[in-house]
Amino acid sequence: MLATKAPDGIYREQIRDFLASNFYLPDADVLEDHTSLIDQGIIDSTGVLEVIGFIEETFGITVEDSELRPENLDSIQGIAHYVTRKKS
Repeated sequence: MLATKAPDGIYREQIRDFLASNFYLPDADVLEDHTSLIDQGIIDSTGVLEVIGFIEETFGITVEDSELRPENLDSIQGIAHYVTRKKS
């Protein structure tokens, strides 16, 4: 049986790959999906802007000012859920 990943799982992989390529992560595979990227010092305010650019370019969605909230942008899980909601 061929298993397929839900879009949320695919988005998580893309987000993790982006973070590993653009920010200092000693081991991206051990970063838990719910870990706060800001609290762990992985991204700062400039990094948030880079994440927004990545989301808009990669997933073809616009991040509105009213959506700039930690629950949408501060973890792999939050970003994946946000992208899933925006694309549905």
